[in-house]
Amino acid sequence: MLTRFLALLLAAIVMVFASQPAAAKWHKAESDRFVIYSNSEESDLADFAEMLERYHVAMELESGRQVAVPSPSNRLTIFLVGSIDDLQDIYGAKGRSSVAGFYIPRANGSVAFAPNIRFRQPDSGRGRIGTRYQRSAGGIAPLNRSVRILLHEYAHHFLISSARHAMPRWLSEGAAEYFSSARFNDDGSIDIGLPNNSRAWEISQAAPVSVPELLDYELYRDNRGNRYDAYYGRSWLLFHYLRFNPERAGQLAQYWQYVAQGADSMEAAQAVFGDLDALESELRAYGRERSMAGMRFASNRIRIGSIKTSELSEGHAAMMQVIMRSKSGVNEEEAAALVEDARRVAERFPGDAHVLAALAEAEYDAGFDDAAIEAANRAIVADPGIPNAYVQQGYALFRKAKSADDSAEAFDRAMGPFQSLNAIEADHTQPLIYYYRSFAARGLPAPEDARFALERASQLAPFDKNLSMEVAVMLANEGKPRIAEIFLRPVAADPHGRTRAAAAQAMLDELANASDGSVVRIRVSEVDGSEEG
Repeated sequence: MLTRFLALLLAAIVMVFASQPAAAKWHKAESDRFVIYSNSEESDLADFAEMLERYHVAMELESGRQVAVPSPSNRLTIFLVGSIDDLQDIYGAKGRSSVAGFYIPRANGSVAFAPNIRFRQPDSGRGRIGTRYQRSAGGIAPLNRSVRILLHEYAHHFLISSARHAMPRWLSEGAAEYFSSARFNDDGSIDIGLPNNSRAWEISQAAPVSVPELLDYELYRDNRGNRYDAYYGRSWLLFHYLRFNPERAGQLAQYWQYVAQGADSMEAAQAVFGDLDALESELRAYGRERSMAGMRFASNRIRIGSIKTSELSEGHAAMMQVIMRSKSGVNEEEAAALVEDARRVAERFPGDAHVLAALAEAEYDAGFDDAAIEAANRAIVADPGIPNAYVQQGYALFRKAKSADDSAEAFDRAMGPFQSLNAIEADHTQPLIYYYRSFAARGLPAPEDARFALERASQLAPFDKNLSMEVAVMLANEGKPRIAEIFLRPVAADPHGRTRAAAAQAMLDELANASDGSVVRIRVSEVDGSEEG
């Protein structure tokens, strides 16, 4: 749901993620699309990763879209952090019960945080921790709020990764709610699009949201006030109705196509759906129906790659609290405190490469560039295969280069770690991004291969809206306003984008009257393209 949104995905089946004692061992599971850290049992973590991979494949089958397997560093990293209180502490919202998980999309590795997930055994009806899932029509349906958030938010990640086109908010949230009602059956099949019972009360009892309010987010925002309303439930209901009503077959795709081509949501709806009063009446009747359709995908259609699990080293495990806080984002005050924690762990484990890479990130965040460079170098010597060590060293060198007397030599040196990383992982986004920035930071025209590198990075990380803005600025400056608009529309349509969305819309307004070939000069400083940290 929002910028620090995504609490993650998931789905269920015989696994138990119980709250572990302080001495529990930390494990990591790696699959094609996920890296998951938890202090749970190793076998449970492997099952969890398998569930997520199967959920992804089911979404591909249902939507007809495919998302290329990401490069290793561009997989979604999920941290299962313990309790809700632990999660809120990392988020910076201690005591805010509304935060049950969050997601941060970024080109340098998207991350998601959730509490440890608890499951029950489907055959016994009870688990080691308690009932968090229930058997329903031969399968396991998630009840736990954090689980639903995980499923919901991974659906956002999937949708953004599979199409760059702007999605109106109701469509984005309705689709995520549609996928989040997934059920994982005993025979290995997965059901998608089942009735979303978690929204039933909301649809019938919460403050109503009309079809025009769904379609026009500005109208909804003007009318909603402080009440709890049925926005998410009605968004799901409209998506489900358009998806399964044979008399409106194809309308959902046609509506989105109109919007993707630049049409206003309400304009597209009136052109495709027709009489909105009639649609309102139909939707009310649909919400009262006692049964609804869904889609089942047999287990033999859901094929996934291998899952690898490992136990973290003692030092890596000791550094996990620092790593999670760094990845969640820190302000200046938090960074100053966190680096002290990182240094204490590094004193105990001076030869652990993962510890040193995390120390380099904490030093960089706290503004100690030389210390970050030194820690990163020690990490690379200890283990040259840890990408984050190169990234943090490159960040620190790049920041120092901006104030160097000999900027040419300094930026050449700053590109060294990124070039080394590119040799290890060709599709890592940071070498691509910083190759372009090494010219832009000096006010130099970027060569064609540097411009291509920035676009390539955005293709690899379409969910990073700051990066989309940066690419749009580059294209506008090159005299390609129509292509720039493609990158800007999803950013401007982001209901949670605030100042960034407003800046993107201002750029779209400026580009609207520009003809192809005409250069629209937009200063890079007007765009927050930062990826550092």
